[in-house]
Amino acid sequence: MKRPRIALVAASLDILGGQGIQGRALLEGLRGDGYAVDFIPINPRFPAGLRWLRRYPYLRTVLNQLLYLPSLLRLRHADIAHVFSASYWSFLLAPVPAILVARALRVRIVLHYHSGEAEDHLERWGLLVHPWLRLVDEIVVPSCYLQQVFGGHGYSARVIPNVVDTSRFRYRARAPLRPRLLSTRHLEQIYSVDTILEAFALLRAQYPEATLTVAGAGSEAGRLCGLAASLGISPDFVGRVEPEAMPALYDRADIFVNASVVDNQPVSLLEAFAAGLPIVSTGTGDIPAMLDNGELGLIVPQEDPAAMAKAVAGLLEDPDRALSMSGSARREVERYAWPLVRQEWARAYGESLDGSTA
Repeated sequence: MKRPRIALVAASLDILGGQGIQGRALLEGLRGDGYAVDFIPINPRFPAGLRWLRRYPYLRTVLNQLLYLPSLLRLRHADIAHVFSASYWSFLLAPVPAILVARALRVRIVLHYHSGEAEDHLERWGLLVHPWLRLVDEIVVPSCYLQQVFGGHGYSARVIPNVVDTSRFRYRARAPLRPRLLSTRHLEQIYSVDTILEAFALLRAQYPEATLTVAGAGSEAGRLCGLAASLGISPDFVGRVEPEAMPALYDRADIFVNASVVDNQPVSLLEAFAAGLPIVSTGTGDIPAMLDNGELGLIVPQEDPAAMAKAVAGLLEDPDRALSMSGSARREVERYAWPLVRQEWARAYGESLDGSTA
């Protein structure tokens, strides 16, 4: 039978982040498998003469909605509305209109929820979230962590992990293991990059040759640069890095560090797996499960620079352990590759694996 037509409602890579990267990965994978997919960006491009409005938050939001809402009429050509979702105001501005239009058009709705802030969102936003969740046909989340959060609020959620194209990353055994650290999270409070800077300052006392590359942009950029100066360190703040350039950044590093205090299933950790970097990370969201509770990477407490510095030093002092963890992680990341993930999406779309309707 004919495969369903899919409308993928998600952020484009004009908003650089995990959801945009996942949206593009799914778009490419589904089209490569022969699905007809219409991509509807939640952040449509502004007309050339109005792009200056992006500098002004409220005006930007108004114009974005004026362009986004009419584009949802394209859902009338779809059999399935695959709607990406974050939390809070983003949930109301992007997924909710898509849900309402799809429901009015009698299009099957698959809500693809990613936010690590789900517990707080579902608990505190009440009438602003639950009525809309009850309208969707399927809730899909990337992790068992989020599945449990939704289950605690009475919702059944299907787990389909994030997808990573392992072929884009050159696996390299770090032998010898050098103190070349890499962080690739946005410069926002929830990612606690200041903890990484403070840990790096402590590490430099023991390894003066250590380096730190910080990839990412965000509202904390100025403060973090000031903090680095006050600590007497000179990390390489490289700013926004496009997905095409990310594999080279991983290839030049030896240890991946992450200090997030709110998270779910970060794609950056999967990319580190694929590239062979041993990992030191806080245990936020689904990260303990991703790291197999310390077997595939070291887990440290949140906002504890001394613990992070000690864990990094421990890897440098025991490179065989680091190599064993990164090798196991490279094998584990194949579970997130498209050939396996695509089967789960076929089931979510109500298909059998041969492409016919289930």
